[in-house]
Amino acid sequence: MARFIVSRVCQGLLTLFLVSILTFFLINLAPGGPSAIMNFESTAEQREALTKQLGLDKPVVQRYGEWLGGLLRGDLGLSLDSQQPVASLLGERLPNTVILAAATLTFTLLIGIPLGVLAAVKRGGAIDRLITFTSTFGMAIPEFWLGILFIIVFAVILQIFPSSGMVTAGSEFAIADLAHHIVLPMLTLSILMLPNIIRFTRSAMVDVIGLDFIRTARAKGLGSFRVFFRHALRNALIPIAAIIGLIIPILLGGSVVVENVFGWPGMGRLAVQAATNRDYTVVMGVTMLVGSIVIITNLLTDLLYSVLDPRIRYE
Repeated sequence: MARFIVSRVCQGLLTLFLVSILTFFLINLAPGGPSAIMNFESTAEQREALTKQLGLDKPVVQRYGEWLGGLLRGDLGLSLDSQQPVASLLGERLPNTVILAAATLTFTLLIGIPLGVLAAVKRGGAIDRLITFTSTFGMAIPEFWLGILFIIVFAVILQIFPSSGMVTAGSEFAIADLAHHIVLPMLTLSILMLPNIIRFTRSAMVDVIGLDFIRTARAKGLGSFRVFFRHALRNALIPIAAIIGLIIPILLGGSVVVENVFGWPGMGRLAVQAATNRDYTVVMGVTMLVGSIVIITNLLTDLLYSVLDPRIRYE
């Protein structure tokens, strides 16, 4: 197990290194520059002085080496746009994305797994077809369109939920206020994630339901709830854990579209702002953070397999 973990960590570090090279050279060699330099009100002398101040007059290979050296020291540099430490910006935005991601994942699992089990139990019936059709339809809905639709219906027409933000402007932080603001972005993300959970749960349950130990449990007179949710679902958790492992990085990386539609101050919104302003250091910081989350999540998912199924061992 220890050898497996060390091997995966080394592979993850190599992957991050390659991602950093690709991202750094792509954004630095692209035409244009940071918004501060491209300010049309600045004179040519001012632009040149600012270019030297930010170190953008150096060769791109040298700039990458300096950036990588700072990263190894735990320094992600300063934002070219706001002149704030990138680490501070990420530290401010990451918890907001984690809150939205955790709420979305919890809601999705509470709804998606029971629906997937129900579709498997009623396989071939009207309920199964309805759930399958609905989940397929959910996969085809554009997230920006769904978010705007929710805002029009629930924020503008019905005025039940706020249209944007994380808390009410000018008020003190309160859990109830946060919960009120999180409903619409959470529902938007959940509807997009639910089809994957439902379809994977149904597929895994269909494979397990036909096994001998399930037929034996039913022959012993055990109730349907105990058979399907305690015995069948427990043995179907590995493929379900796999799809959860794929969903978590997407949520923690921040849904760019959803966070921007609802004005949620998370990682996705920060990434869009940084890309728009050509804020290279922030783009690199977001990329490395999201890449680290993906690698850690994949490692934890692999380790979870051995917990769910004792037969799986990593040597």
